[in-house]
Amino acid sequence: MPLTADRNTPYKHANAVPVAVAANVKIYAGALVCANAGGFATPGAIATTLTYLGRSEEFVDNTGGANGARTVLVRRSEAFKWSNSSADPVTQAEFGKTVYVVDDETVAKTSATNTRSPAGRVVGIDADGVWIE
Repeated sequence: MPLTADRNTPYKHANAVPVAVAANVKIYAGALVCANAGGFATPGAIATTLTYLGRSEEFVDNTGGANGARTVLVRRSEAFKWSNSSADPVTQAEFGKTVYVVDDETVAKTSATNTRSPAGRVVGIDADGVWIE
């Protein structure tokens, strides 16, 4: 139902959020983190079902654990510098465009014929990496 008066809508800062970790994965501090199809945190990898979340703030080992047995703190809403794929490099022509997840530290220019998930938009390119927001 639409509001008929002011509402004190709750909020929280979402720059760093705990995310339930997928079963049987290790996420290293500083890793590119995605949510899998079930919504659980997993290291970036070549897959079409991942949603880019941000950077892991800590190491979490959920080897042998079930989905959600551990949580990982993921920093969001920032630009992070990831490694540039040597096989499918991001160039200045991709500035402002979406690039794609290769692994937990690397992004690439293309989806490789729809085999990679989107990582985010390019906001900078340095000799040693690509800044993604």
